Amino acid sequence: MISLKNIQKNYSQGSLEVSALQNINLEIEQGEFVSIMGPSGSGKSTLMNIIGCLDRPTSGSYILNHIDVLKAEESKMALIRNQYIGFVFQQFHLLPRLSALANVELPLLYGGMRKKERQRRSIEALEKVGLADRMNHLPNQLSGGQKQRVAIARAIATKPTLILADEPTGALDSTASEQIMNIFTQLNKEGITIIIVTHEKEVAAYTSRHIHIKDGKIIQDERYSL
Repeated sequence: MISLKNIQKNYSQGSLEVSALQNINLEIEQGEFVSIMGPSGSGKSTLMNIIGCLDRPTSGSYILNHIDVLKAEESKMALIRNQYIGFVFQQFHLLPRLSALANVELPLLYGGMRKKERQRRSIEALEKVGLADRMNHLPNQLSGGQKQRVAIARAIATKPTLILADEPTGALDSTASEQIMNIFTQLNKEGITIIIVTHEKEVAAYTSRHIHIKDGKIIQDERYSL
């Protein structure tokens, strides 16, 4: 499903060139549940952005679902993101004046889906994350954990094959974090590939593969039985 080969990402800082990622080689199969861990500045978020088609590497190759991503035009990259990938971030990125339901509908609206099907899918997604009774609430009427569940519903409404979650529990207490990780676990059991960037060992413990990054390099890649 995901094949990264010899991925290099460099940034310019004045007259200096800094390597954020160095010679990354990574294969992730459909249905895996993966955590990417590393200290701040290790390159884990840069790697996530490349996997999510939000950024391009300086060199290397990236195949996603048999598509050569790096040969795609920007418009094609946007289609790939909308068709295959759901995103969840530490900050929920909900529009404050829209209800939970309307927030979940947004990517479907941008994709040109008709209203009836859009609402059906969005309601189904909110039901899946346990928020059927909160769909008409505004974000300021929801707890942090509920906001993140709305964000997950928004991510799965497009029926992605891959969910990328960048520190999804970073702003939550332990109870809400457990609820969020249980939702991810269930989604993974349904066949969705899930990749989580985290610095929390308690979060990584839910995943069956732990990838550790340091100084832009993968230093450890281990699989576990759950």
